[in-house]
Amino acid sequence: MTELIPAPRTVVAGSGEVRLTEHSRLYAGPATEGVGRWLRTVLWQATGLPLREGREPEGADGGGAAGDGADGDGITLRIGPGLGPEEYRLVSDRGGVLVEGGSAAGVLHGAQTLRQLLGPDAFRRAPLDRDRAWTVPHVTVEDGPRFRWRGLMLDVARHFMPKEGVLRYLDLMAAHKLNVLHLHLTDDQGWRIEIKRYPKLTGTGSWRARTKIGHRASPLWDDRPHGGHYTQDDIREIVAYAAERHIGVVPEIDVPGHSQAAIAAYPELGNTDVVDTAALTVWDTWGINPNVLAPTDRTLRFYEGALEEVLELFPADAGPFSSFVHIGGDECVKDQWRASETAQKQIQNLGLADEDALQAWFVAHFDSWLTARGRRLIGWDEILQGGLAPGAAVSSWRGYAGGVTAARAGHDVVMCPEQQVYLDHRQDAGPDEPVPIGYVRTLEDVYRFEPVPAELTPGEAERILGTQANVWTEVMEDQRRVDYQTFPRLAAFAEVAWSALPAPAERDVAGFERRMTAHYRRLDALGVDYRPPTGPRPWQRRPGVPGRPIDGPPPNR
Repeated sequence: MTELIPAPRTVVAGSGEVRLTEHSRLYAGPATEGVGRWLRTVLWQATGLPLREGREPEGADGGGAAGDGADGDGITLRIGPGLGPEEYRLVSDRGGVLVEGGSAAGVLHGAQTLRQLLGPDAFRRAPLDRDRAWTVPHVTVEDGPRFRWRGLMLDVARHFMPKEGVLRYLDLMAAHKLNVLHLHLTDDQGWRIEIKRYPKLTGTGSWRARTKIGHRASPLWDDRPHGGHYTQDDIREIVAYAAERHIGVVPEIDVPGHSQAAIAAYPELGNTDVVDTAALTVWDTWGINPNVLAPTDRTLRFYEGALEEVLELFPADAGPFSSFVHIGGDECVKDQWRASETAQKQIQNLGLADEDALQAWFVAHFDSWLTARGRRLIGWDEILQGGLAPGAAVSSWRGYAGGVTAARAGHDVVMCPEQQVYLDHRQDAGPDEPVPIGYVRTLEDVYRFEPVPAELTPGEAERILGTQANVWTEVMEDQRRVDYQTFPRLAAFAEVAWSALPAPAERDVAGFERRMTAHYRRLDALGVDYRPPTGPRPWQRRPGVPGRPIDGPPPNR
């Protein structure tokens, strides 16, 4: 019963249980109907119990007496007074099971906890034994999140993840009470979203002729073409599916760097006076690419056109933080701008100091453009270089420093430092770890991650919207590899993002690992190809594929 992940605020155990039967009913009160449909569906799949629609229970207290027995054996969902938007209260007693939330999102979080209380088989898609008893222990759980932004970034540009895989990850996020999917849709290696006015972005930019296997220094290649993209209806489906689970989707359209796929499709977007952009193809290897967008009015107009369609596909009211649009802004190599007469004239005409200021002008343009349309810009912490537009928010990835600087300057921040929560980094120093990248970041290391820098004052710390784990897929060729790198560490990250934990050194790692013993069975039921505590399974290894391991502890700054 206490093996809940993320750990709730308070748990008070009772002495009994609620037994769900074929006569049990489920009542979803006003504003919780969507959660009711979801819960009825997943529990019917796992248990075979119909959980027919119940009546509103009498009285305001006690459990959800929506069943037919002497004691309540039903489930009631409703909005409860005095609870914050994502807070919930779950009461299982002689009256049945009552889940109250401050909003439908809070009710969903409580329903996810109910699912865990039913046992790991409640996460399956068909009942293993139709005669088994399904019970919920008598318990009172009161809970709510520490951070508002609890995110996962999926990089679908380097290796494409088909739509069904994204929908699956939304279910996995909801099961862990995460609420923001940052979808990295464009990069040098692929453009993954249909833009109708620019059909070559996917016609040319969504596939590459071959792919580097392993780190960019590897001599190995996969000579099969790789690609794929989401149609606009695919995107609408993803956004709607996320919204049903109270998850917001933040699209990333990378500018002005990480843009070779777009330049390969439309060569006029590149620095044509420096390189033969017509000869460029979608990039087939990894690393920082020198081919960046030309800082011209024509480029701005092109991306405004693309973003107009993006805004229509990602409505501002579709979920938490869905008013945000991520514009990347990282790793923009400025060598071509320095060599470009066009770029230098633009610097002169705008009265700018240098190329950093030119990038700041580029970012500020889209900040103003998005603001005028009721949206908010967020970018990687390089957008701080040369000055940052007042309304922009920052994803702090190069350690904590960018987040500290941004928060002190009055900008909102999402903390996602590479050395702590980049899940493409290796999980162990052993020789069997597949394609070892970066520092070792164990399950315990992620569990001890602290998103709020200690040097911030309480007022500055209020600028930390929350935190995010990032899954970059250069060395993740398919869903199973993504699973391996992401889990079980995402469970530890989810608890950091949700639960009010002690200081990192004081966290109960042993207790978390004990609860993970039960959680591994849930992941098994969900079909997640996670890394076992004992090390990779034989098929999870990648012998002979070189990575880029870094020895020693990562910097904590």
